[in-house]
Amino acid sequence: MSIEFYNQNADNFFENTVNVDMSALYDEFTQHLPEGAKILDAGCGSGRDSKAFVDMGYDVTAIDASAEMVRRATTHAGIKVHQLRFDEIPWTETFDGIWSCASLLHVKRRELPKTLETIANALKPNGSWYASFKYGNSEREKEGRHFTDLDEAQFAELIDDLPGIEIAKVWITVDKRPDRDERWLNVMLRKTGK
Repeated sequence: MSIEFYNQNADNFFENTVNVDMSALYDEFTQHLPEGAKILDAGCGSGRDSKAFVDMGYDVTAIDASAEMVRRATTHAGIKVHQLRFDEIPWTETFDGIWSCASLLHVKRRELPKTLETIANALKPNGSWYASFKYGNSEREKEGRHFTDLDEAQFAELIDDLPGIEIAKVWITVDKRPDRDERWLNVMLRKTGK
């Protein structure tokens, strides 16, 4: 359902998100990464963040489930973007960092544990992982998209069941888009070393 929304509304979504200033979040994420780190942008949308990381000198692999967003992100970021759902991620212990900004929120609550495990498996030991969700504690459908909203306690419960992943930092932000006042749950995770 959410994938079809992005296929049908790709131009509008691209225009509304591609120029949002995410530099404060980039700083939170990249301070934990080695120079030239391999990053997976999981659910890259417009390719805004992939482009930013490429411009910073990182080795970026980007995925999105929407064919239309993949086309736009490939053009915008200047890298090949792979059309993959989270459950199709094929990599194991490949990435120094994983960036899943406003993307995992489309996964149904009951599917999140398996999805998080698949993504965690792609992260190298001692790797860093950023994720964000709309702040709340409900599952809902809105304008053709599914949303799983999480608060600190719900996210902590999910991570408790995920071996080798620890919460490094949790903070709340307000949506950066000028016409929005939604709050976001931001989390930095670390994968423990072997």
